[in-house]
Amino acid sequence: MSHDSTFQNRITLAGSLIAIGIVFGDIGTSPLYTLNAVFHDKIITETIALGSLSCIFWTLFFQTTLKYVIITLQADNNGEGGIFSLYALIRRYFGKWLIYPAMAGGAFLIADGIITPPISVSSAIEGVQQVVPGFNTIPIIIAIIIGLFVFQQFGTEKIGKIFGPAMVIWFGFIGVLGVLAIGDNWSVLRALNPYYAYQMLVLEPGGFWLLGSIFLCTTGAEALYSDMGHCGKNNIRISWLFIKITLVLSYAGQTTWLLDHIGETIGAVSPFYHTVPQSIYWFALVIATLATIIASQALISGCFTLINEAIRLDIWPRHLVLFPGNIKGQLYIPFINWLIMFGCIGMVLYFKESTKMEAAFGLSVTLTMIMSTILIFFYLKMRRVSFIWIALVTGLFFCIEMSFLIANLQKIAEGGWITLVIGTILFLIMYIWNRGKTIKDSITNLVSLEKYIPILKQLSVDEEIPKFTTNLVYLTASNQQGKVEQTVIDSILNTGTPKRADIYWFIHVNVTNEPYGLNYTVETIVKEDIYYIVFNLGFRIEPRIDFYFRHVVDEMVINKEVNLSNSREIKYQKYAFGDFKFVVRDSFLSYDNNMPFWKNIIMKSYYNLRYLSVKEHINFGLDKSNLILENYPLTVIPFDENRIIRKDK
Repeated sequence: MSHDSTFQNRITLAGSLIAIGIVFGDIGTSPLYTLNAVFHDKIITETIALGSLSCIFWTLFFQTTLKYVIITLQADNNGEGGIFSLYALIRRYFGKWLIYPAMAGGAFLIADGIITPPISVSSAIEGVQQVVPGFNTIPIIIAIIIGLFVFQQFGTEKIGKIFGPAMVIWFGFIGVLGVLAIGDNWSVLRALNPYYAYQMLVLEPGGFWLLGSIFLCTTGAEALYSDMGHCGKNNIRISWLFIKITLVLSYAGQTTWLLDHIGETIGAVSPFYHTVPQSIYWFALVIATLATIIASQALISGCFTLINEAIRLDIWPRHLVLFPGNIKGQLYIPFINWLIMFGCIGMVLYFKESTKMEAAFGLSVTLTMIMSTILIFFYLKMRRVSFIWIALVTGLFFCIEMSFLIANLQKIAEGGWITLVIGTILFLIMYIWNRGKTIKDSITNLVSLEKYIPILKQLSVDEEIPKFTTNLVYLTASNQQGKVEQTVIDSILNTGTPKRADIYWFIHVNVTNEPYGLNYTVETIVKEDIYYIVFNLGFRIEPRIDFYFRHVVDEMVINKEVNLSNSREIKYQKYAFGDFKFVVRDSFLSYDNNMPFWKNIIMKSYYNLRYLSVKEHINFGLDKSNLILENYPLTVIPFDENRIIRKDK
């Protein structure tokens, strides 16, 4: 059994604690605002109160338990989860066109992640206004959000140690609070009969549109899948049993309060706070605030995982990815962290209060769930599940999610347009990066080094040409031994004076799926002249290629695989293998292009997006003292029209 499989299947107390602390924050704080969204500015009626509880229970069953906890968590890719992981599992069986629903799903999930921290934290902090009317909560909300994002760099292992016990207390608290609110009125659980949901949705005028608010109870389900790599799927599953019971008890307790106040309104405070005894109100406020901070963590961690997978799939610009903890799947992306933070602050300043955020919340993640259902259909097909069962299960999910989408469309005018715009922009970035990279790779010409061996050997000993360096090193994207890009050969021979060196080295960096693997292979193309090195680095290993290269060459000199004793400069130099220069080549879009309008837009946008990505020499850990950066023009479609005609006098 592989390490990834063991990690995913193992059930431990520590793993379950981290799962409760990291994964369930978003869905676990939904009792703070779900029924508040349903009854805001509405008269309480028995039909809607019982119908809402019924809809919430069955939504949690179908969307969270059946779709994500039971089915989707099966689709782990080397221990990682998320919609891009799901796509990576099935693309080789059904074609690359599935990248489009995957990109749409990922884009809208990240967009929803920008509004999750503001609404979660606001819904808790605004409880202060019950005790201190008119209290300005915005500065506190922004301060908490900034603190949360600053804390990300320390890793989710440390966060889990703090958040796990706190969330156990939170879930226990809302469960007990629900039981106390129910009291002797356990007949409220009759709402678990789906008839009450039918009665509200079909028979109650306007009842169907309340699904837009009901949906808030399950918005954290997609993040649950994205965070699978942090905790393991079986730890998530076992924790969900406890969490679902406490959630249902909390909603049932709030429904009991609603039934006791038929004909009234909920006022300015969520039904959740109405169930809190006055003697522990401040305690409830503090623990709710802490829980909503943790709720934000679920989406933030999920966003890091999504972006990292998008980078690997070449559908997002490459950023610096750090691994601050020792637990598998945990990572930190500074650029994304600060981008989401500023987006969250903007949401707080725009909406100002949670009731307005509730109107915009959930629309974009509905689209994510629909996209994931499409991918789940093909995943089940790949697993050779009976087509009848696939059609029944995914058809059920699709009907439920389309109902939620239709009900959520009313949110567009109320602020939902913001997350739709953000999601669309993120999708366009993914589409442009993917298409631009595909076009660029399609015109990259690989040539065999064997063809250039004679001229490189001749150049190496031609003393009429000044020596450029003892060791000339090129990074190549080619994973085919003995082949490099034509632009690399052009750099040596055709950019001014040919670059004479004693030895030419070509390095390819291969990032493996193993976290800590570190090894290399060397192919001797021409002894003492041309070598091809492949570094196989685990995805957690920092790529210090400059350091690794010196180690490899030093080892080869000691083993007498390389002999540089004939080089005149060696006796004056620090290292036994002489000096070296890394050459990193980067393209720019040539003016000599004659592309169609749409391809021109794609390629120009692609090159503009490259300003957002980390530079190659930084990504590979190359010291500037040994570095040469070169640019070369990229011609997609050559311009060969309107040739100038000479006119003699």
